[in-house]
Amino acid sequence: MAKEQKYRPNVAMIIVSPKYPEKKEIFIAQRNDISGVWQFPQGGIDEGEEVKEALFRELEEEIGTKDVEIIAEYPEWISYDFPEKIMKKMKPYSGQIQRYFLVKLKDDAVIKLDTQHPEFDKYKFVSPDEVLEHTAHFKKPVYEVVLKYFNKEGLL
Repeated sequence: MAKEQKYRPNVAMIIVSPKYPEKKEIFIAQRNDISGVWQFPQGGIDEGEEVKEALFRELEEEIGTKDVEIIAEYPEWISYDFPEKIMKKMKPYSGQIQRYFLVKLKDDAVIKLDTQHPEFDKYKFVSPDEVLEHTAHFKKPVYEVVLKYFNKEGLL
């Protein structure tokens, strides 16, 4: 009998710099628990919370600012499975189902990784073509789909 999979509702943000659209550079942050693994900010959607509420809450919790402008939203939910090692820590979930947003940092936004519960220890801006070079293997397929979509729409 196949094991039922349960996915954690999640919101994820592709953040572009205030120089967008003239310069297309994407924010990625290095996890503070796994050196060399970079990702987009993301986080769980609480029970009863609207997706956009979660987006702004997670931005503030993870990068210390919610000073962004929403540019676009990926039109559907997209999921990925956790590797076995992570799945054990994330029980009862076997993965995450995410809603992706493309957001632009406002000119006066200040990124602060030293939040109440820091998840990242470094960040940088890279070209859309460089994102996948730094990404955890199990997130790459989702990142590829979402980046390709925003590129096809003329946004990246």
